[in-house]
Formats: sequence, structure tokens, C-alpha cells
Amino acid sequence: MNNKSFKIGVAGAGVMGSGIAQVMALSGCEVTCHDIDEGVLKAASKNIDTGRFGVKSAVERGKISEEEAENSLERIHFTTDAYALNEADLVIEAIPERLELKVSFWKELDKTAPKKMIFASNSSGFPISAMAAATERPDRFIGWHWASPAPVMKLAEIVKGRETSVETVETVLSLAKSAGKNPIVINDSDSNWGYVTNRVYFAMVKEASAVVEEGIADREQVDQLMTDCFRWPSGPFGMTRGATSGWK
Repeated sequence: MNNKSFKIGVAGAGVMGSGIAQVMALSGCEVTCHDIDEGVLKAASKNIDTGRFGVKSAVERGKISEEEAENSLERIHFTTDAYALNEADLVIEAIPERLELKVSFWKELDKTAPKKMIFASNSSGFPISAMAAATERPDRFIGWHWASPAPVMKLAEIVKGRETSVETVETVLSLAKSAGKNPIVINDSDSNWGYVTNRVYFAMVKEASAVVEEGIADREQVDQLMTDCFRWPSGPFGMTRGATSGWK
């Protein structure tokens, strides 16, 4: 796939949305980053440029060249105009994790978006088929779950809905690979929240918390035992702290 001719829309310019916009622009795509809040868009622009995981930081760490950084910034366009998303070939939704918000967003976009456009949700665990049902294009609806910080984490949990087409899956797989991610395609689940990563993660944290509550070990001991036994880079409580603090 020639990313230079591919247009990405990102709905929601918070931490995840801005990170996704940065990654896709670096991969060569033209990116329209939309948010209803002008202040959020200004913060997103700053974070992409000079933030801890922004392009200037990547240049300083030798990950990309100054030219690549400058070119990527030129490819990102910020707007509060939702209709600007209609120019995209694929829209990645990264709005707050509330099912009713996501369903409403997709339902409205579906009314004006070209029929060829692919819809991809960055939900952390809501059923893809439930969101796809709000649109007239369930075959072009897919889950693309990213991990934070998006410019660093390799995760690309690609969730195939009941009616997601092979063509849609292949397109998103190609985009994810070109963006430097390690995409894995999984099936949707109507009965459980979390896909694979979050279902397993929260089950682990729940059991680790039970061990602490029962007085068997404290948090530091649990983390140390798990890292020593399984060679994890961090224990369950360390993972929780990292996820909530931006892996400082």
C-alpha cells in the first residue's frame, strides 16, 4: 500500500487520538485530526511536536530524521469541522470509552461518509459488531485497538466483527504494519468486554489484588515474584502504575 495516497481521519484528539495521528502521519498518510474542543486540538498539536513521545523527542533519540519529523507535521491537519472527516479513506475513532458516545458518533458519520470509507474503532473492549450495527457498512467496520503511548507501543489488536470483510481486514493489517506495529487479528465477542489484551490483563490484576487483600503478600512482593518467575518487564501493579502515569 502506498500510504502517501491514503488519507486517515482521527476522531478525538486526546492522548490516544493525537498519538495515533502522529504515528499515521509518520507512516506517510495524510491525517485529519478532529475534535469538538479547540483547546484539545492545540494541546494535541503541541504534544505531537514537542511532547515526551512527540516527533522532536523521536529525533533526539535517533528514531527518525529531522526531515521525517517536519514532513509528518505537515501531513497533520487539525479541525473542529466533523465534515472534514469525509475526505478520509479510513477513520479511526478515539473518543471517550462510552458505548453510547461511540454508537452515536458512528451513526452520524455513516450518514455523510463515502460508502468506500472504512470505520475503525480504537475501543478498549466494546463489541465491534454492536457499533457496526449502528451503520450501513458492517462489512467495512473493524476494531483497531492501540496501546498508550501510541508512538511507542507495538500493539495493534485488530478485531474482526461478524460481518467485517476480508478486504477491510487486509487494508487495516497493511496500514498497521506500515506504521511499525505488530498486528494480530482476533474475533469479536458479544458477551465479554476487553478483547484479548484487556480481558487477560484485568483478570491478572484482579487475582493479584486478591492475593494482597488476603494478606499473602504485598504489592511489591507480588510484582517481584512475577518478574522473577516469568521474566516480565513489570509486575501487575507496576503495569497498572505505568498505564495510568504514561510509563514515566
